[in-house]
Amino acid sequence: MAAPIAATSEFALTFKVLKTCSVTKARTSILTLPHAVVNTPVFMPVGTQGTLKGLLPEQLEELNCNMMLSNTYHLGMRPGQSVIDKAGGLHKFMNWKHGLLTDSGGFQMVSLVKLSEVTEDGVKFVSPYDEKEIMLTPEKSIDIQNSIGADIIMQLDDVVSSTVSGPRVEEAMHRTYRWLDRCIKYHKNPKSQNLFPIVQGGLDPELRRQCAAELLKRKVAGYAIGGLSGGEAKEDFWKMVHLSTDLLPQDKPRYLMGVGFPMDLVICSALGCDMFDCVFPTRTARFGTALVPGGELNLKLQKFAKDFRPIDENCKCPTCLRYSRAYIYQIIRRETAACHMITTHNIAHQMNLMKSIRESILENRFPQFVEDFMVKMFPAKDYPVWAVDALKAVNIQLPS
Repeated sequence: MAAPIAATSEFALTFKVLKTCSVTKARTSILTLPHAVVNTPVFMPVGTQGTLKGLLPEQLEELNCNMMLSNTYHLGMRPGQSVIDKAGGLHKFMNWKHGLLTDSGGFQMVSLVKLSEVTEDGVKFVSPYDEKEIMLTPEKSIDIQNSIGADIIMQLDDVVSSTVSGPRVEEAMHRTYRWLDRCIKYHKNPKSQNLFPIVQGGLDPELRRQCAAELLKRKVAGYAIGGLSGGEAKEDFWKMVHLSTDLLPQDKPRYLMGVGFPMDLVICSALGCDMFDCVFPTRTARFGTALVPGGELNLKLQKFAKDFRPIDENCKCPTCLRYSRAYIYQIIRRETAACHMITTHNIAHQMNLMKSIRESILENRFPQFVEDFMVKMFPAKDYPVWAVDALKAVNIQLPS
């Protein structure tokens, strides 16, 4: 095994690379945070308002998940900062003893674009809860996140849709690092919370390079790659991920925001990313879809009415150990319990996938793992062109 890269110690985290793939840019590491020791690559389920839809915190623990994400904008609106302060932070409020990461609220500039207005001061929103006007500045975002007490907090960045091009993208990129300086200056808890900046620049390689160069001038604990996975072509998506990981330091964690499809997790791990989050596994569960090796099962379909197998015969999650596809089919349109069952399984699936990625890197068989994964996903070997191109960029040639 190669000697571990020295851990960073001047922040409220340490990051030790255990093994880097000899073929790709994939690596497995230990990320030590105030509330958790996290093995990477890691997928973080999204509990926007301090709770995962359909699962209790203790159920997440039982699925071997020790890192999750919550959202600053929504928590700041409801229950509000004063309630979180009185509770002693989000960990105590939701009885979660493990790792927490908070988004800054910047993503709502895209998701709530009809309700927002961006200036150099910050983002003015019309609240979707009570239609009151609120101003989210870099300072206010950090203030709320300091109250939340997450292990990793994000700078407020100027976010534009990944399908937007032109001068607005460059404006947002420059504003992002200007806002970073305001976030760093206002951050009250650097000894207990790690502030990550966000690489922006849309789909323009030169803007990404400029942004990364500016971020590297600041003293920070790790980096996020933002502004992607928002509807852009996959061929553009992977190129920006590949470029961004090339630009960022080897000895600090790299967090790719908003990515959670299983194939994307595998490919972006190969491209050198360490951390991922997405609502996908929980949201798709609410539509009756279960994740399995090789794809998905829509358990609302009639063909499962007499299928007495578990969702995945190789899965040891509580759902697969106790319930059949037929049972879930029978209750899925009538009982919310079905959504809980599928959510449990989908989170277990993501945790198992990431564990398999980590183990394959440690055992120096990651390229073979990727090939096996892709063949299972595409038995006819009709791989998406973008996936073939992305993997070829890191020296994996998929079997034809």
